[in-house]
Amino acid sequence: MATKGKMTVGEAGRKGGETTSKKYGSEFYEAIGKKGGETTSKKYGPEFYEEIGHKGGQKVKKLIEQGKKRAAGG
Repeated sequence: MATKGKMTVGEAGRKGGETTSKKYGSEFYEAIGKKGGETTSKKYGPEFYEEIGHKGGQKVKKLIEQGKKRAAGG
């Protein structure tokens, strides 16, 4: 834990997020997420989402393969 009067950037972010969540609720995060997604889509196009989705899927595939190897003792 941080010393009295000081907090890490992570602690400050977490505290701010919790406060915002209590004040505005989950609908607030849904609305800003949707707005950000629409803006990103307009700026980069749907191909951007295809690309990052593919990258994420490849990462998950790799992690599953690693987990299977470890479970098999390899």
